[in-house]
Amino acid sequence: MIPLRISVLLLFVALRSTYGGNTQEFQSSEGTEQEFIYLNRERRAAAAESHDKCTYTFIVPQQRVTGAICVNSKEQEPVYETRVHKQEVELLNSELLKQKRQIEALQQMVEVDGGIVNEVKLLRKESRNMNSRVTQLYMQLLHEIIRKRDNALELSQLENKVLNQTAEMLQLTNKYKDLEHKYQHLASLASNQSIVIAQLEEHCKKTPPVQTKPIAQPPQQPNKVYNPPNYNRINQIATNEIQGDQNLKVLPPPLPTMPLFTSNSNTTDKPSGPWKDCLQALEDGHDTSSIYLVKPENTNRLMQVWCDQRHDPGGWTVIQRRLDGSVNFFRNWETYKHGFGNIDGEYWLGLENIYWLTNQDNYKLLVTMEDWSGRKVFAEYASFRLEPESEYYKLRLGRYHGNAGDSFTWHNGKQFTTLDRDHDVYSGNCAHYQKGGWWYNACAHSNLNGVWYRGGHYRSRYQDGVYWAEFRGGSYSLKKVVMMIRPNPNTFH
Repeated sequence: MIPLRISVLLLFVALRSTYGGNTQEFQSSEGTEQEFIYLNRERRAAAAESHDKCTYTFIVPQQRVTGAICVNSKEQEPVYETRVHKQEVELLNSELLKQKRQIEALQQMVEVDGGIVNEVKLLRKESRNMNSRVTQLYMQLLHEIIRKRDNALELSQLENKVLNQTAEMLQLTNKYKDLEHKYQHLASLASNQSIVIAQLEEHCKKTPPVQTKPIAQPPQQPNKVYNPPNYNRINQIATNEIQGDQNLKVLPPPLPTMPLFTSNSNTTDKPSGPWKDCLQALEDGHDTSSIYLVKPENTNRLMQVWCDQRHDPGGWTVIQRRLDGSVNFFRNWETYKHGFGNIDGEYWLGLENIYWLTNQDNYKLLVTMEDWSGRKVFAEYASFRLEPESEYYKLRLGRYHGNAGDSFTWHNGKQFTTLDRDHDVYSGNCAHYQKGGWWYNACAHSNLNGVWYRGGHYRSRYQDGVYWAEFRGGSYSLKKVVMMIRPNPNTFH
């Protein structure tokens, strides 16, 4: 069998060499035998076209070829090329399938990653929302803390008001008791006078009319020269609170004890007032520092004021005084307008009263201050007056003189501001921060109506003490402050 195969192969090679064709080796594969049969048939068909050549037909068994096979490379090989292309296409298809699967896997990964990115974005958005919410809650907490502090401050102010009212009630009670004792004393005097009169009448009836000897009088109280009523005494008996009713009528003089003898001819009476200011009272001979009744010119307004007749040269009308913190100066507009406090202690005369006083003549302002170490300084301004309420009591000051430093000129030309009437140039309300009423600018170089702190240096959220910035600074609360005015004829508006 093997020799037959070799002989057929040799014949086939000889025929191929006869036609002068080139050969090509094929590697054995599973389809070599079918290709070999197909190639023989093709050559038979090609030989039929040639009429001068013989044809040969070989019948060989279809078996697996393991060796090399020679073929003609010049003839067309559509089957081989087609098969090669088919294999390449299949390889490409397999590669494409692999790449497609990889692309699908990548797409799945991208979709998963995209979902993660979206979740991260959502988490970031939620984080921002939570941060904004936390910020809002923090701001609400701050507002609540501030509101509670304000409520605590208002509560302390109400407590101070209650304490002030309690103290005033005690003072009124004591004064009422004094008045009751004085009334009883006067009643006993009147009873004694009635008894004396009755005794005199009996004695006159019993005495003969021819008797020329003067009748011996029973012992009487020493006679005094009749003087007009002293309003200092009246005011000491009455309350020291500034009267809310500014249309106070002049009280009639009390009836003196009936004199039994005529007064001395060489005694001169002092005018009883009211006066236009404390200087006029001093000129009329009243040189005692006390409470006086004043009636400014061009008005029917009567007011009680404290006159300082001892401070050189005297005649000073006190418009403000701070000395012990017994009066709360954190008040509203109406209270500052009409005045408040105790005239013989801490008090504010009232913007309307100050306006009428300072517009009847040319007045100067003196501010005396004392710190907690006993150091005393002063600041004097050559002119001082207020505009009417329609101008919100705008401040008008003259030139400065003194040793305290000028901390008031910065407020010149500014309107008065309280907690409920904001007239300062600051965006907020200076009275809220300074805890008082003043001619605030933006806000203050001086704050003499602020909170009276004991000991000097104080710790507060704002500069709300009684301070004069040029003297001990804004964080030092002064011990004593007095603002007083006096006519200054050498200065004009």
